[in-house]
Amino acid sequence: MNGWQEKLIMIRMIMALIMMMSLHTCAIWREACVNVLCKSDSKREREKFEVGNKMKGDSIEGGEVSKGASPKKGVRRGLSIMDFILRIIGGVATLGSALAMGTTNESLPFATQFIRFRAEFDDLPTLVFFVMANSVVCGYLVLSLLLSVFHIVRSTAVKSRILLIALDTVMMGLLTGAASAAASIVYIAHYGNPNANWFSICQQYNNFCERISGSLIGSFIVVPLFIILILLSATAISRN
Repeated sequence: MNGWQEKLIMIRMIMALIMMMSLHTCAIWREACVNVLCKSDSKREREKFEVGNKMKGDSIEGGEVSKGASPKKGVRRGLSIMDFILRIIGGVATLGSALAMGTTNESLPFATQFIRFRAEFDDLPTLVFFVMANSVVCGYLVLSLLLSVFHIVRSTAVKSRILLIALDTVMMGLLTGAASAAASIVYIAHYGNPNANWFSICQQYNNFCERISGSLIGSFIVVPLFIILILLSATAISRN
């Protein structure tokens, strides 16, 4: 019995030691697990914090970029709208000039058996050229409205604006030449040229002279409009 009692005591001591070791091991394992979980949680929280800061920074930068890009886009669109309005005004002005000159004629109330005193614009090739030039420029301005609308929709276009600058320059030169030549004829019709024995005809053909003089107004209005249109296109390109 004593031997069995000693063995039971030894077994109990061993079991108690094993239990103590297992408890100690569990405590160590538990502490390690807690530390790992805490580290992972802190790492996850740190990553979330960094991601949040990054997203916030990106949103701030995006907001700054959008704030910086929005005014430029608004300015370009405003320039395109102004370009559209000026082209409509120019088209109406050149159409009025062409119609006013092209319908100008006057007959004097007296005539002889063989001669009828009548003045028409097509008696002078310079005035015919003036009508043709204004008609071409009017047609161009109407067609260019399509590009102007395109620039309102897509304000970042560059190549089409360069094309408009080139065409506007050509049309401005054509209209300036036609209006200047017609102005010289109008001046001679009003004042004549005594050195060349060219006499004024406006004392007889008063209505004719008033019509051809008034038709020049629209053309000389459109010439500075073309300069403004070229500057607007150049400004819109520089904004890109």
